[in-house]
Amino acid sequence: MKINENGLLPNSEVFVLENGEPTKKKIEDFFKNKKVVLFGLPGAYTSVCSAKHLPGYVKLHDKYKEKGIDHIICISVNDPFVMNAWGKENNVGDKIIMMGDPFLNFTKDIGADVDKSGRGLGIRSNRYTMYVEDMKVIKLQEEKDTGSCEISAAENFLNLI
Repeated sequence: MKINENGLLPNSEVFVLENGEPTKKKIEDFFKNKKVVLFGLPGAYTSVCSAKHLPGYVKLHDKYKEKGIDHIICISVNDPFVMNAWGKENNVGDKIIMMGDPFLNFTKDIGADVDKSGRGLGIRSNRYTMYVEDMKVIKLQEEKDTGSCEISAAENFLNLI
């Protein structure tokens, strides 16, 4: 990744679903003057993402809130409809903001893009978790392989902040 700890997040365009409509937002809309845990992953409905990464953050939401976290955001290279549907299936409710980066704006801006064409996925995001305060990356854990969810897992990342 080209972003690192102490770096500032780029104010890229992303999408969320609001009132059933895809809505374009800027990163600062979620991160400015906030304490945020952001986890990025290769794709909604993919095996490790569905079995471990997203469910871990749903399960530990209250523990993160106890540490003063304003938002937990899941971002993936999917459209906001897919992210919303995946969130509903995983009972995220208002615990996790499901954010789509369908054009890889944010993913490429932070250097998290990986080519998974050999697996039929195209360009995706690497798996990572970061703790951000007011647009500044305080802690960043990036997996060496998208199939692994260890250092970026909710259970392990909680101990780092």
